[in-house]
Amino acid sequence: MEIPEQYDIIVIGGGGGGMFCAFTAANRGKSVLLLEHNERLGKKIEISGGGRCNFTNINASAENYLSGNRDFCKSALARYTPWDFIALVEKHEIAYHEKKLGQQFCDGSSRQIIGMLETECREAGVRILSHCDVREVEKFDKYVVQTSRGTFHSNALVVATGGLSFPKLGATDLGYRIARKFGIGVTEIRPGLVPLTFQPTEKSFYEPLAGVALPVRISAGNRQFEEAMLFTHRGVSGPAVLQISSYWDGSSPLSMDLLPEKADSEAFAATIRSGTTALQNLSKIWPRRFAEAWCTRNAPDKPLARCSKEEIETLNASLHGWQQSFSGTEGYPKAEVTCGGVDTGELSSKTMESRKVPGLYFIGEVVDVTGWLGGYNFQWAWASAHAAGTAV
Repeated sequence: MEIPEQYDIIVIGGGGGGMFCAFTAANRGKSVLLLEHNERLGKKIEISGGGRCNFTNINASAENYLSGNRDFCKSALARYTPWDFIALVEKHEIAYHEKKLGQQFCDGSSRQIIGMLETECREAGVRILSHCDVREVEKFDKYVVQTSRGTFHSNALVVATGGLSFPKLGATDLGYRIARKFGIGVTEIRPGLVPLTFQPTEKSFYEPLAGVALPVRISAGNRQFEEAMLFTHRGVSGPAVLQISSYWDGSSPLSMDLLPEKADSEAFAATIRSGTTALQNLSKIWPRRFAEAWCTRNAPDKPLARCSKEEIETLNASLHGWQQSFSGTEGYPKAEVTCGGVDTGELSSKTMESRKVPGLYFIGEVVDVTGWLGGYNFQWAWASAHAAGTAV
C-alpha cells in the first residue's frame, strides 16, 4: 500500500492568495504542497484589470471592505500593506503605474504578477500540483486530502479556493463545502461588483442606449459612489454600478444624481429664460441618445421659460435623485467577486485560523470580506495570505 506524501501545510487553491500563502510559509522552512484544479495557476489574475492586473490600491483600509464584521480585516491589512506588495513587485522589476484613485496596474501584462508569484513559490521550494481535483478532505491526527492525483497528509490546511465568481475560470463552492463539513459557518453569498439588469418592462426602452456612458453619483442606503455608469443591452454596468451593486438589497430602487458635478438647480439657472427646452440644455451635457430617452420620460416638452416653479423643482429633483428599479444582477458569470463567505466570527483576525478546528485556515475571497472595485480585493488576498502564511 502506497504511503501518502506528508507535508507541513497543504494549500488548496492556486490563485493569488494561495500562491502568496504557500511561499510565505515555505520561506519559514515549512514543507508546502499547493493544489490547483485548473491546468495553470492564477487564471483570475490573468483577466484582471483588463489584462494588466490592478494588483493593489494604496488607499486600502477597512473602510473599503464589506463584511459582517467591518473590523475583522484591520489586523491583516495593517500588517501587510499595499506598499509591502509594491516592494515585491519592484523586487521583480515589474514596471507599474497608478491609473486613478490609488489603483496600481502593471505597465505590461497581468502574467507578470503570476510569473512573480510562481517564481517566489519555486524559489521557496513549494511543490505545485495543477490539474488536481480535491475529492475529499478529512481530519484525523492529520489532515487527509484525497485528490485526482493521490492522497496527501498535512499538519495544517489552508483553504484559498475563492468564491463563485467567473465559473468559466473554474470557480466552485469547494471552500464553502469544506467549511460546512467542519461545522464552520458560512454567511449568505451573492454576486458582488456585478452589472444590474433592467425590469423586463424597461428593457426595450433602454436597450438602444447600449454603449452610452455618463458620470453619476449613485446611492444605496447610506453608501454612494461617484464614477461612470455604462448602459448595456440588458441593464447598466460601469464602475459606479459595480461598486454600488455590492451594497444593493436586490429590490429597492437606486438613486442616481445624473449631474454630480453641478449643484441643485444649477443646470438651468443661466438658460431658464432663454426659450430652450430641458432636452436642448441636457444634450450639451449628456450623450444625445441618453438625453432624448431620459427627457422623454422625465422632462416637460416645452421651453423652460414656460415651466412653472413646481415643474422646474420636480425636474431638478429628478436630475439629482433619479430613482431607477432593477430586476436583478448579471449573476456570478459577470460578477467580479462573491459577497459573503466563511463567517469572520469563526476565524482569528490575526492568523485566519478557525477558532474551533486547529490547523484549518481560510484566506482571500472565500472569507466574508469583500473589497471595492480597484485593487482592494487583491490587497485582501495578499494581506490575509500573509497573515496565515506567517502563522501556519
